[in-house]
Amino acid sequence: MQNITPGMRLIPEAVLANNAALFRTIPETPSHRDGSLHRVVIVGGGAGGLELATRLSRKFGKGRLSVTLVDRSRTHVWKPLLHEVASGTLSASRDAVEYIAHASRHGYRYRIGEVVGIDRAKRQIFVAPSFDDDGRQIIPPRVLGYDTLVMAVGSVSNDFGTPGAARHAISLDTAEQAARFNKRMIDACLRANAQYEQLSPGQLHCVIVGAGATGVELAAELHKSMREIASHNLDNIDFERLIRITIVEAGPRILPALPEHMARASARLLIKLGVQIRCGIKVTEVTEDGIRLGEKLFVPAELVVWAAGIKAPDFLKSLDGFETDRINRLIVDETLRAVGDENVFAIGDCANCVLPGEDNALPPRAQTAHQQADHLVKVVAARLAGRAAPAFRYRDYGSLVSLADYGAFGSLIGGLKIEGLVARLVYRSLHKMHLKAVHGLARTALASIGEMIVRRARPRIKLH
Repeated sequence: MQNITPGMRLIPEAVLANNAALFRTIPETPSHRDGSLHRVVIVGGGAGGLELATRLSRKFGKGRLSVTLVDRSRTHVWKPLLHEVASGTLSASRDAVEYIAHASRHGYRYRIGEVVGIDRAKRQIFVAPSFDDDGRQIIPPRVLGYDTLVMAVGSVSNDFGTPGAARHAISLDTAEQAARFNKRMIDACLRANAQYEQLSPGQLHCVIVGAGATGVELAAELHKSMREIASHNLDNIDFERLIRITIVEAGPRILPALPEHMARASARLLIKLGVQIRCGIKVTEVTEDGIRLGEKLFVPAELVVWAAGIKAPDFLKSLDGFETDRINRLIVDETLRAVGDENVFAIGDCANCVLPGEDNALPPRAQTAHQQADHLVKVVAARLAGRAAPAFRYRDYGSLVSLADYGAFGSLIGGLKIEGLVARLVYRSLHKMHLKAVHGLARTALASIGEMIVRRARPRIKLH
C-alpha cells in the first residue's frame, strides 16, 4: 500500500489491515439495487477472476446474479505475457483490458480497491481506501457483502528473504513492474550510448534469477529487444559485444517444471544466442551493482529480474481462520471450496488444490486458472439450484515455451512434441483463447486483424 501523508486517510492503513472492528462502523455497500439477487464477489481480476466474472455475467445475465469484481488495479494484462511488456514487445497501456469499460460492456460491477479483511460470519469483505499519486483519497474504505466469495488473487514472486532482493531486483508480478523494468532497460541503453567514459563493470548486463518459463522467455525477449533498441542510431558503442544476459537457477536445470526435452532444446538455443546459464547455485544477496552467488562469487549487473519461485499474497494467511499452506495458498477441496467455509472458493495460483488420487497440488499455470474459472460457473449454477457443488476435474493439455522469434518448443497431450512455427502458433493461440473468453469471438477476431494492420506502422518494440 502507499505511504500517504498523515491526516489524508479516513482510517490509517495499518489499522485497516489489523482492526476489523473499525470496518463494522462502515455501512455495507449494496452490490445491486435488487437485494434478492445472489451476490457473487470475485477478488482478483487476473486470468481466472476476469474470465469468471465475464462467464457468469453472460450465463446468468442481470436477472439472477449480482457479480462484482474487486481489484486494486484498473487494467488487466495477461500475466504470461508480462515478460513481453518488460522487453517492450507488448505495450501495457495499449494492450490492457480496462476493467471499468469491460464491466460495463459485460454486465458485472467493478470495484477498485485492495481487500484487507473478511468477516465470515456476516459474509462481508473489507476493502481498503484508494488514493491517487498525490495521496488524495479517491475511494473511501468499503464493506461489501457476498453470498459466494471467490478468491482469485493469483501469486507474487517469492524472494525467500534473500537480502537486497526486494530493494534492488524487479519482479514481474504486475504490468506496472514490467513497464518499470522496460523503462530502466531503455534508460540503460541510452546512458551507455551517451557517456564518454568507459562502461563500468556490469553495465548493460542483465541477470535473471530463476529459470522457469518466465525467466527463460524473458532472456530470449531481452536478447532481441536490447539489440533492437541499439539499432535505432545508438551507434557509439558496440552493443552486440557489451550486452550480456545471465540466467541463474538454483536447481540442476532450466525449466524444472517442464519436460526435460524442452529444457535441453531451450538451453541449446539460449547458449547459441550467447545467454549465460548458471544452474545449481543460489543467489545469496542482491546489491545495487549485481548479485552474489554462494559466499564468494559476485556477478556485476545493471539490471536484475527476480523470477524465482512464487507465493500467494501474504494477506491470505491472516484471513479470518482460513487454512493455508507454507506459501500462503488457501487450501481447497475437490470442489474448489476453501476448507472450513461453504461460501468461499479459491481458484488459480492462490489455491492449493490436491485432487483425489494425486500427491501434488495443481500447477500454477494459466490453463489451471482457465479450467477452474469454467468450473466455478458450474458451482454457482449448482448453488442457485440448491444442488451440491460438483467436483473439479483437471486436464493437462501440455506445456509450451516461446523464445521470442528464435524458436518455440512444446509437449502436448500424449507427449506429442512440437517446435518451431507450429509451437509458436499454438503458444499464441493460448492468449487468443483468453481474449475470446474475455471479449468474445467477434471482438477478438476484429482486434487481431486491427493489430496486424497497426503493427506495420509503429516500431517493433516500445522505445519510451
